[in-house]
Amino acid sequence: MTDRLPVLFLGHGSPMTVISDVPERHAWEVLSRALPRPKAILVISAHWETQGAVHLTAGPSPRTIHDFGGFPEELYAIQYPAPGSDALIDRIGELLGADRIVRDETWGFDHGAWGVVRPMYPDADIPMVEMSLDRAMTPEQFIALGQKLAPLRDEGVLLIGSGNVVHNLRLWRQFAGTQPEWAVSFQNRINAAVRGDDHDALTLFAPDDQAAAAAVNSAEHYLPLLPIVGARLPGDAVGIFSDTVDGALSMTCYLIGDTQVLNALA
Repeated sequence: MTDRLPVLFLGHGSPMTVISDVPERHAWEVLSRALPRPKAILVISAHWETQGAVHLTAGPSPRTIHDFGGFPEELYAIQYPAPGSDALIDRIGELLGADRIVRDETWGFDHGAWGVVRPMYPDADIPMVEMSLDRAMTPEQFIALGQKLAPLRDEGVLLIGSGNVVHNLRLWRQFAGTQPEWAVSFQNRINAAVRGDDHDALTLFAPDDQAAAAAVNSAEHYLPLLPIVGARLPGDAVGIFSDTVDGALSMTCYLIGDTQVLNALA
């Protein structure tokens, strides 16, 4: 292991994952114990979309957001009081340009952030910043965003993208409990593209690519993958875990960096 932290894309699925006895949650717990302890965490969440600028959760104690409905009260009782980090926001401003970021005290940690970080670091004692998806950006610009953020890996910051490669709630009931060919084939294509660092395959989909249209759908769950791929550095390997498809949802996770830590999941 080196001091450089890997980057993670975590397929977060339903909010129930955080309180359920499921393999994905257990994998996040084990993985966090195998990783070097980060000095800070930056999460790019599918559940915060902005236009024209990258927003960052500001303030000493960002609130916990329960951005879902119809779930057990146990979920709504969860708080994740991780401290914010002005120092990390300042550093992101240096890397992206101060005019490209907005310090936002109106948002907080939504379930795309605390839903994956809480199983990993339940004590909520690591400073954390959530980053929005600027939907004015192109897919190529999301990869470039990751390239700009990559120096954080050598500064003790754990970068996490939180979403799902295949995510289409409109088709969920139709395909629940099955593994539709379009979802499996698209997930396999993206796995190969991440392994091969094939940016075109990750960002360019033909107009008649029906599998991509169904899997990516409204795109907010897919886009957090692209900065993670962009933060790949020379010598990095790619590890894939929790690579499952259930209906119109995949829980596939990626670790880019020193993949030896994935031996802990075996």
